[in-house]
Amino acid sequence: MLRIPGYQDGPLVQGTAYLDDPLFWPVHLGSCLRDEDAQRVAFGADWDAAMELCHVLSAQREWPVFSVPLSSGHTIHVVYRNLEGDHGVDYLIHHPAWSAAETLATDDGHFMGPGMAWPELLSAARQSAPGGVDDPDARLLLLFPTLGDALIPDDAAVPLTAALAALTLIEETAAAASLLLENQGQWSPAHWRPADGIRINDGAYSYRNPGNAFALPAGRLSEISRALNGQEACAQRTSG
Repeated sequence: MLRIPGYQDGPLVQGTAYLDDPLFWPVHLGSCLRDEDAQRVAFGADWDAAMELCHVLSAQREWPVFSVPLSSGHTIHVVYRNLEGDHGVDYLIHHPAWSAAETLATDDGHFMGPGMAWPELLSAARQSAPGGVDDPDARLLLLFPTLGDALIPDDAAVPLTAALAALTLIEETAAAASLLLENQGQWSPAHWRPADGIRINDGAYSYRNPGNAFALPAGRLSEISRALNGQEACAQRTSG
């Protein structure tokens, strides 16, 4: 049984086998494909099969986990939290020096986020580190639901379209990429800015907005910002 320090008890299991199923990806990105046109583009004739897969992924007996290691030594864990009456996907980040993982974002009916800006998402997808999910396209799509960025660059659809083409059966990949970037999860796109070397945002539901009462401590914010951007871990890493 897998264990993530500080995370609630649950039957955590490796979910990597799902990554080979082309239908997994539109299911995983479902909260970013909310309207009828988006669902038509993403699922097409595979809607029923996708719903069957969704039921499997949300079964209480197993909580699939997908781990994305970063070059800093941190790991992002994508966890399908299958509690009865409280299903969702948690995006956690952990370092071996920490006593407990921190939450970057939560994708459910009581969503929290965003967890990443576009440059961070791209950086995390392209980092190389041993263990876990190592394919850049899979990393990009796995972490995409954490995105919330009001200033998406004009060429952002290029890597997203390429990832969809490589991993899914979606025929209109460019259209799907555009729809994903328009929706960006359940929260409003946030404005990100640097502050004392830390990338922060103005999102009302984000743990990375220091103005929120529930925001992560400054030390964690700094370390997470560096890790997501592919920088070496801070010498003054906070423990505990």
